[in-house]
Amino acid sequence: MSALAFAFLLSLLFTLFLVRYSFLHNSFSADYDLNGVQKFHANPVPRIGGVALVFGLTGAFFVRYLKDPDVANFCFLLLMSAMPAFLFGLLEDLTKRIGIKIRLLAVIFSALMAGYFLESWLLSLQIFGIDNLILAYPMVSILITCFAVAGVSNAFNIIDGYNGLSSMVGFIILGGIFYVAFQLGDFSIMIAALALMGAILGFLIFNYPRGLIFLGDGGAYLIGFWIAELSILLTARHSEVSKWFPLLLCAYPIVETLFTIYRRIIIQRTHPGMPDAAHLHQMIYKRIVRWEVSSNDSRDIVIRNSLTAPYLWVLTSLAVIPAVLFWDNVWALRAFTLLFLVSYILLYRRLVLFKVPAWLIINQRR
Repeated sequence: MSALAFAFLLSLLFTLFLVRYSFLHNSFSADYDLNGVQKFHANPVPRIGGVALVFGLTGAFFVRYLKDPDVANFCFLLLMSAMPAFLFGLLEDLTKRIGIKIRLLAVIFSALMAGYFLESWLLSLQIFGIDNLILAYPMVSILITCFAVAGVSNAFNIIDGYNGLSSMVGFIILGGIFYVAFQLGDFSIMIAALALMGAILGFLIFNYPRGLIFLGDGGAYLIGFWIAELSILLTARHSEVSKWFPLLLCAYPIVETLFTIYRRIIIQRTHPGMPDAAHLHQMIYKRIVRWEVSSNDSRDIVIRNSLTAPYLWVLTSLAVIPAVLFWDNVWALRAFTLLFLVSYILLYRRLVLFKVPAWLIINQRR
């Protein structure tokens, strides 16, 4: 638990520093675009919270090195591999000029680094036909790994829309990874998961519920990359872990991303990279939360923002819980993945049609 404690403390202190002295960096770190389709905050807010996560991870790993150099070396290699993904995301946070293609290429480069230094390749998907291709052509494994890591990393950036959303979803998923690593006795993955969980908690104190600082693209890519790599490493190092475990574990961000691509290309007939305000978390905000707190006062805007994320925390847990219960049962994982997909589509459809289930409304007005 020392990794969690040190990462939490260091991330907390660094986030406090960023918030307390925001006037020193607001000119280049704050998000001043308050009118964009994906903007739901009332005042300019720094979006460099990912720096605090890196600071917390680095400090925790240095402390771990004094106790267990092998585990610390593993964690440092993972952190080093994550740097291209994080840094190009951070550059976007600071300049607002780094396109999605460049950021995804940076994530792919990070995936290649992790694959080379940590041997984190997807060697099987437990899907008939594809597994045969992977065995016959090693390059297929590399391509699928890069695609999966880039997809999950970008998925966390897509859901990073409200206070505490992406970060807490990441925390819950990392808890699932920690649990399975504990069951398998994989200390390296346990420490890596715990350290980021601690760093996220330190950041969350200032992000949720008031939104004094945002995760930013750098932080979202870091969390997504970390989760993707630890998931791949679990399946690569332990054959008993079903390859469907990571898919169900990350079902919410993955399904959100795939459905977004489908919605934009098939329904809206626009470029899949074009931003919109039709994500599930935005539909919950507009159809449920905004109805509960209808005032446009800046204080109420912050309240509405913070009330949105818990709905998605629950949704994430509905995938993570069966994933950690049946991490070695491929058929159970497939069934729960299908159930989650159907539930997501039905929920989204009801929100679009203004048929919100009554039990989802917390503060029903008479």
